[in-house]
Amino acid sequence: MAKGYIIARVTVNDADAYMNYAKAARVVMAEYGAKILVLGGQSESLQGDKRERNVVLEFESFEKAKAYYNSPGYQAAREHRVADGVSEGEFLLIEGFDGPQPGEAH
Repeated sequence: MAKGYIIARVTVNDADAYMNYAKAARVVMAEYGAKILVLGGQSESLQGDKRERNVVLEFESFEKAKAYYNSPGYQAAREHRVADGVSEGEFLLIEGFDGPQPGEAH
């Protein structure tokens, strides 16, 4: 079964208020079995606009990732992120690829 991913590209306008979101979201991540693959770190835009904060979360399935995002717990945490211009960004829900990789026999 293909894994599910949430990819977030965020510009943080109020770091202190954003931390309230991050703390609350991590609690819900644990409930849904999220694995943090990327959390901030060095980045470079190869094409298009760059955001200062990039996050990639991995879930056991697309459905589990979607359930996490739509959960009451995450939606409550999300309010800290979107309130009063704390941050802005793009969030994507993506199904992983479960087929042969380049160089592997198919």
